[in-house]
Amino acid sequence: MNMRRTVRISGAVLATALLLTGCGEPATPAQPPLAGARIGVPFTLTDQNGRTVTDRNFAGKYRIMYFGYTFCPDVCPVDVQVIGAAVRKLDSANPALAARLVPVFVTVDPARDTPAVIKSFVSAFHPRMVGLTGSPAAIAALAKGYGVYVARGKTSPGGGYMMDHSRTAFLMDPAGKPLALLPTEQGADAVVAEIEKWAK
Repeated sequence: MNMRRTVRISGAVLATALLLTGCGEPATPAQPPLAGARIGVPFTLTDQNGRTVTDRNFAGKYRIMYFGYTFCPDVCPVDVQVIGAAVRKLDSANPALAARLVPVFVTVDPARDTPAVIKSFVSAFHPRMVGLTGSPAAIAALAKGYGVYVARGKTSPGGGYMMDHSRTAFLMDPAGKPLALLPTEQGADAVVAEIEKWAK
């Protein structure tokens, strides 16, 4: 449902705002949309190379945290492709920022997404993309810490199943605090614009 709200501004208020704009006072920068949100928790998982990785490995780096699974038939590959394309654009247009940005893919299907499976998946999208898996309990705790919904669907007669999960990409700051959600559904340029808006 789309809702529109009309805001009426009095002439005096508008005139005051215009005068202040012309006084040379710098505009107060907007706060990141997720500033102060309780999103993100410490974790210990395994990367695509079989190495133990914790949240401390990303200290000092901006990171994109995306939750999905490699057997996803449509949404996850598209979103991860957009994230990879956005990072490649930054590699060219803003290499200093790109060097401080790590794209991270966290599986919500650890039963099937082994390190080897994840390695094949993330390597197709960006060479610096980190893929993470772990025990079901560790993955569930991390998803909960990010407010990501995850549920396993019914098993088909052939043994396959789908994972129902939130479609969300989080931009986190170098201290692991949330900054914004990235609009992967709008394409790589929109993701780049949002990253450059909040990652300084």
